[in-house]
Amino acid sequence: MRTRLQVGQVPADHTPLDDDVAERIDLASDILAGRRTAVLTGAGISTDSGIPDYRSPGSPPRTPMTLEMFLSSPEFRRHYWARNHLGWRHMDAALPNPAHLALTGLQDQGRVSAVITQNVDMLHTKAGTRGVLELHGCYGRVRCLRCDWRISRHRLAQQLEEINTGFAERVAGRGAIEVAPDADATLADTTDFRMIDCPHCGGILKPDIVYFGETVPKPLVEQSFSAVDEADALLVVGSSLTVMSGLRFARRAHRAGKPLIIVNRGRTRGDELATLKIDHRAGVVLPALAARRTL
Repeated sequence: MRTRLQVGQVPADHTPLDDDVAERIDLASDILAGRRTAVLTGAGISTDSGIPDYRSPGSPPRTPMTLEMFLSSPEFRRHYWARNHLGWRHMDAALPNPAHLALTGLQDQGRVSAVITQNVDMLHTKAGTRGVLELHGCYGRVRCLRCDWRISRHRLAQQLEEINTGFAERVAGRGAIEVAPDADATLADTTDFRMIDCPHCGGILKPDIVYFGETVPKPLVEQSFSAVDEADALLVVGSSLTVMSGLRFARRAHRAGKPLIIVNRGRTRGDELATLKIDHRAGVVLPALAARRTL
């Protein structure tokens, strides 16, 4: 039951948008009509909010953070936290887009029974979606790896500001900063940044995010499986299903004979399992589905 994230994300091959998207949305609405639908979301649902992803066609190749890298040395962690100190601000400022809001609307209408997300951006919560199962954690919390003490990212940022006065302003003066999907910013010079350890035990502080190479907590996996089992259908939105932490839910729904609908830009590892695949933007498809009262 252990779900371990893989490393080495490269963009998917370019594929054209479905030119019959309206007909496919009608078909999806018919398939899901009267069914309790669990939803699994990935980074593709958040690109319209200005948060990049790893796999959409045209995305630059990226090397995501791994647990091994994070634990490799104090110098690396200082370098990471300096970048995160800037990158998390971009993620924190992001707002839900029409796809997030449409999903909340579907939940409010009683047509979505559960929302499982691979994203760490908290945009579902900002959009008002209730009971979101965050498979990979979220950027808004930080925890100690030794004693499990926790602190909000906002409070930690205030403490880091106090000991790194003017750091953000100095970096901003060096030009534009690229931010990765996990809130890590591209930044070369971090030698003047200072990080703190856990104030209770002196342990290593880490964002409450499941890094590549790290295991998704078993209770959360079990809870997500239960959400899929209790639903009548599964709707995957904005995920290439490249990592097993998402693909296993698509496979479970397929094995149970439940309708599986995938909305994603580009191909996914679950395409051959899908009852219906829609190659289009989540910001187009979900609002259109929400507008159809037959779902």
